[in-house]
Amino acid sequence: MLDAGLKTQLSTYLQNLRQPIELVASLGDDKGSKDMLALLEDVAATSDKVSLNLAGADARKPSFAITRAAGDADVRFAGLPLGHEFTSLVLALLHVGGHPPRLDAEVIERIKALDGDYSFETYFSQSCQNCPDVVQALNTMSALNPRIRHVAIDGALFQEEVEARQVMAVPTILLNGQPFGQGRMEVEQILAKLDTGAEARMAEKIKTKDAFEVLVIGGGPAGAAAAVYAARKGIRTGVAAERFGGQVLDTMAIENFISVQHTEGPKLATALEQHVKQYDVDVMNLQKAVGLVAPKTPGGLIEVKLENGASLKSRTVILSTGARWRNVNVPGEAEYKNKGVAYCPHCDGPLFKGKRVAVIGGGNSGVEAAIDLAGIVAHVTLIEYDSQLRADAVLQRKLASLPNVTIVTSAMTTEIHGDGAKVNGLSYKDRNHDTAHRVDLEGVFVQIGLVPNTEWLKDSNVALSNRGEIEVDYRGETSMPGVFAAGDATTTPYKQIIIAMGEGAKASLSAFDYLIRLPAEQAEAA
Repeated sequence: MLDAGLKTQLSTYLQNLRQPIELVASLGDDKGSKDMLALLEDVAATSDKVSLNLAGADARKPSFAITRAAGDADVRFAGLPLGHEFTSLVLALLHVGGHPPRLDAEVIERIKALDGDYSFETYFSQSCQNCPDVVQALNTMSALNPRIRHVAIDGALFQEEVEARQVMAVPTILLNGQPFGQGRMEVEQILAKLDTGAEARMAEKIKTKDAFEVLVIGGGPAGAAAAVYAARKGIRTGVAAERFGGQVLDTMAIENFISVQHTEGPKLATALEQHVKQYDVDVMNLQKAVGLVAPKTPGGLIEVKLENGASLKSRTVILSTGARWRNVNVPGEAEYKNKGVAYCPHCDGPLFKGKRVAVIGGGNSGVEAAIDLAGIVAHVTLIEYDSQLRADAVLQRKLASLPNVTIVTSAMTTEIHGDGAKVNGLSYKDRNHDTAHRVDLEGVFVQIGLVPNTEWLKDSNVALSNRGEIEVDYRGETSMPGVFAAGDATTTPYKQIIIAMGEGAKASLSAFDYLIRLPAEQAEAA
């Protein structure tokens, strides 16, 4: 199952096992079970601390548990943890085997202190780039706390179960059989939902922080670059972000980041955070900004209000809050989000195997989504508002060559239909003939661009464009003195990772230049 290179790598990793572990397999006669047996035999052969037990009695077949002799850990995979999930398998082996996870000591103690019995189930797909974060987080928590159990389930392999539980997006997380969350979640986010007092404690901790010289709001490529450039100047730097990595976390393949021929969004996001943490930067994750208050006097402290009730103050602020997927804003979209309405074809596409779907949007992202989905689903209907597709010519030619794709242009989506539980159709209006049409289908993928995360600035003195973008000049300065901005939330054209990084660095250098030019009396007052 594993090639020689992977076996060698795995053997090296498993030298870090501190105690014996057992792989307990529950197998049937199907191909998936045979593939799982081959995988587990390869894993067991790489270390004398790993044994294989074929007497598992799990109802899900194929599946296997990773246990240790003390019986105080039980991490399970229902399906093959390959593709994006191979790393999840390696980490699960290590953590159940006693190798310490890369978490802050405070976080580890919070996990161990959780009081209650928690049985988690996560539905994933091997092509989902967000799923490993959830699977790894819950596996790690299970390895640390014997009252936490977790099973990661490949939705494509257990389709009857997926349909019975109406799982239409991955990752989907259930806790004790009830919905717990959907989408990418890290350990701290899961802890925040389980430990209800965590947010209040964090707010109190933030209130005690001294003022920063540079405070970055947002942890995407622009924010990370800004933090690194500020920290390298030796000044007090902080980053407050809802999720470090931002929109990059939802990006599958990145092939235009110069000098790196290919990477994936989550990998780049991890590298960004690790780079920032190489410096003396105060990183405050899971913090959402809700207000910006101008200084009372020129050169004074700027205040950023957070959703948890705390505030941060800084002499300069760099806004890099990025953007999110734009909604089509028609009846049915909100009601059926994650019930057939999806925004990530790579993540959720396998759940629609053999079904009919639509893609809304004829730009590069929409056409790429339609091409990817055409290899999985029964039929794709691509709907574009304009009279022609806007994607690159090479993508259009590829799309046109696919036999199970219908392209509809000059079409305005008017409604997404459902039966109360899941999507069953989509209506659009032919803009040329003003006629209404309905397409029967099971899924709708929205791919119509991005909207800036700037709603929280509408009551501030920071000027926004009619599209809600932060207006910046060639130095990254905004209309509020001491406030700078960079990345996809700004009026800077061409929303690209490499451009956002450059703009983040520029905004940081501009903020430093602003600081050193403050009159001495203003700097002391601040």
